[in-house]
Amino acid sequence: MREINLSGIKRTESGKKATRELRKEGKVPCNLYGERRGENGLPEALSFAVSARDLRKVIYTPHVYVVNLDIEGEAHVAVIKELQFHPVTDAVLHVDFYEVTEEKPLTIGIPVNLVGLAQGVRDGGRLNLSIRKINVTAPYKQIPEKLDVDVTKLHIGKSIKVGELHFEGLEIATSKEVIVCTIKRTRAAMSAASQSEDSAE
Repeated sequence: MREINLSGIKRTESGKKATRELRKEGKVPCNLYGERRGENGLPEALSFAVSARDLRKVIYTPHVYVVNLDIEGEAHVAVIKELQFHPVTDAVLHVDFYEVTEEKPLTIGIPVNLVGLAQGVRDGGRLNLSIRKINVTAPYKQIPEKLDVDVTKLHIGKSIKVGELHFEGLEIATSKEVIVCTIKRTRAAMSAASQSEDSAE
């Protein structure tokens, strides 16, 4: 996975008024969950804020990043767990990060990359990608930037399901029955098939 650096400041105040003030300053309130524990030993979130401008580099991209967080000198490695957007403006209102380690398995959606020229496309069909990401589980150091799916032998009317795929070192968490891609018959392909049948007669 790709890595990116992000700096933040700790939040000492909570509540709607405090978060409104942060947003006015061009910052986005965030929480980090994972390794941190409170006095009672239970998981405890670290509240912090980051620049909205810096956060755009992580969010508005097709890539999935591991984020190296520097929160006032404290180093944490994390991935984005949840995003909250404004319903009208689509501005980012809040971000939850999840802390990761090199040993602990992580489940995350990784982009699908279709590789090769499908036989069905050669025959006039159209290749449709049904899902953009597949959920996989592994320590983050083993997770690739994208999942290559070879479509070279895929014919018109045929599909590739998640259950047919295998990626070394990764456990696939998406349901096996989910369709990844399909070759759909086009009018041109149907016309070509019809002409072929007519000439055969």
